[in-house]
Amino acid sequence: MTKWWWVRHGPTHEKAFVGWRDVPADLSDIVQIARLQTYLPRDAIVVSSDLIRASATADAITQSRTRLPNTAKLREFNFGAWDGLKFDQVATRDPALSRAYWETPGDIVPPGGESWNMAAARIKPFVDGINVKYPDSHIIAVAHIGVIMTQIQRASGHSALQTIGHNIDNLSVTKLQFSGGEWVVNAINTVLNDAP
Repeated sequence: MTKWWWVRHGPTHEKAFVGWRDVPADLSDIVQIARLQTYLPRDAIVVSSDLIRASATADAITQSRTRLPNTAKLREFNFGAWDGLKFDQVATRDPALSRAYWETPGDIVPPGGESWNMAAARIKPFVDGINVKYPDSHIIAVAHIGVIMTQIQRASGHSALQTIGHNIDNLSVTKLQFSGGEWVVNAINTVLNDAP
């Protein structure tokens, strides 16, 4: 059984779409980082998106855990021309398309970007490869809200529309497991607000 501990990177405080744009995370909440370090399994393998907000978060929690190279396969959705725009700006620029993007997620593609399904197809082979290479391991994957939601969808069998309603907070943990070709959702969006 491979146990996945999906961690959303630290907050960026951005009020706009942030996809492949490389913005840093605020990792100044050392108490929250310490809670996360304590909560996550010590014998885990850590992997991260190559975007700095995720890779710096992974660096902050790795400690003595085994660290794999960062990978572009775990990047956030590519929002294309929307990246860096506020939500109301996107709605004004592309009213029908932006509405469809949220109301019928799946195949809707932002200008110059990728759809939910395209991102899921990019992420899937990487996750599958880790399952094969590291069976019966704990995997801490530091990534982005979109990436984590695609994996919740995969494990739960729900539609993209059902899955997009999940809240995935910064520095939260979503636990999924893979065994015998089957996925199970153990916990979604565990926020460590109390002492561990």
